[in-house]
Amino acid sequence: MLAMPAAAAILFSGLYISYQVQKERVIEDTLQSNHVFASKLASATEHFLAAAMQQLEFSASIIAEDITNTELLQAETNRLLEQTQSFNSVAINMQGVVKAASPVSLNIINKTVNSVHSKQALKSQQPQVSLPYISLANNLIIVVSYPLFDLAGNYYGYIGGSFYLEQQSILNALLKQHSYDGGAYFYVVADNKTLLYHPDSKRIGEQVSNNPVIERVLQGERGYTRILNSQGTAMLAGFAPVKLANWGIVAQRSEETTLAKLDTFQGQVLKRMLPIVLITFLLIAMLAHYIAKPLRLLADSANLSTDKKNVEHLKGIKSWYFESQQLKHAMLEGVHTLQSQMGQLRQDALTDPLTGAHNRRGLNILLENLMDKQIPFAVLEIDIDFFKRVNDTFGHDTGDEVLKTLTHIIQSLSRKHDIVARTGGEEFLLVLPNENSDSAFVIAERLRNQVATTLMAKVGYINVSIGIATWPQHSDDINQVYKCADKALYHAKETGRNKSVIAS
Repeated sequence: MLAMPAAAAILFSGLYISYQVQKERVIEDTLQSNHVFASKLASATEHFLAAAMQQLEFSASIIAEDITNTELLQAETNRLLEQTQSFNSVAINMQGVVKAASPVSLNIINKTVNSVHSKQALKSQQPQVSLPYISLANNLIIVVSYPLFDLAGNYYGYIGGSFYLEQQSILNALLKQHSYDGGAYFYVVADNKTLLYHPDSKRIGEQVSNNPVIERVLQGERGYTRILNSQGTAMLAGFAPVKLANWGIVAQRSEETTLAKLDTFQGQVLKRMLPIVLITFLLIAMLAHYIAKPLRLLADSANLSTDKKNVEHLKGIKSWYFESQQLKHAMLEGVHTLQSQMGQLRQDALTDPLTGAHNRRGLNILLENLMDKQIPFAVLEIDIDFFKRVNDTFGHDTGDEVLKTLTHIIQSLSRKHDIVARTGGEEFLLVLPNENSDSAFVIAERLRNQVATTLMAKVGYINVSIGIATWPQHSDDINQVYKCADKALYHAKETGRNKSVIAS
């Protein structure tokens, strides 16, 4: 009679240990995925703010030629609004008076701005991104500003672009387009701990305190951790800073939601095994002498681990009668189901959900393998020329289809051991093992020409620019190889686009 409680204890302890192991693995994968997502979104936001600053810098260079001409000031603020569709723009002199604004319907021209940001911008005479504040038009905004100097170097004031936080704006749209499914969400916080973006729009503008993740990300840290949010819910958070504006981005998901599928799966395993276990226990009671040995072996192997040795051991147990064979089959089915579920989770963590190409984490794992084996390789950094125009003209859904088609083209020209990865919005990497710069250039040109002659649905034809670097010829540090390829790509962009350039 002791055989039944002993078998039950072994079976359920094995299931519990297996559950705990898989639980920690799922939590770790989710933390890393949240960190990758926060880093990607921080990079996209950083690029967006840098682009806005460049637009303002260009306007400042035009205004410098006739800085006191109010018609020129107004024309330039109008141009910024009409051409970029990114932000409302203002020109403010060193006395804090608005000399030009677009749209004019803001009705703030010749009014004096006394905000903290305006005073800081006038005092510092440097480019800067403001903390959130209430504007003259009574809107919660942030301002990206650039100083105005005449050709003699005399300071006049600054030109600025404002982004609404509580209303629809291009910054708000940029953040919203990076949706995050499965019960996860993200928020953006400013240097003074004010929420700039949150899926609950009522919380935008709220100051958050006593949050260790916010403290760390605003100090420039990046990483992931388990925390309790302001509602006391256990969360799995990944975070990354936006250094240009000293903002922080936090992506998080509740532990309960993260573990829901694993809990459901564990329940299904128990449900499938329970009838067989009950039958087995009855047989143990009736025929303990005959079935004790195989059942003891099965119970010893009841830990549904995905370890290969454990699975092979389970398969090797000789079950000489029907009931023990059924129990063994159910346990193997549970292991195979668990392996399938965990394999899918690992695959999701290593690939880009839109294109199916490797993501940054998957790319790093494959590159580490190449470097460990001392296999030289070439890196092709691929970027779509004027991709923003595609999104602005045809919408993000069409832009997504262009990214998918480009991925297919890259994969169709790749060999079995080549690595295709999407590392940013319209940025891809193609890694070519055992290729040098010259042979990689030939492949890059073949890819570039293929893209240029492929008709994209709705969009027509697009072009790509490609930067090429090799490991270890350019550097034995992979981060330096990335930088070399990035510089080559930048040179291709600066010298006309639609070309391949080898790093010098």
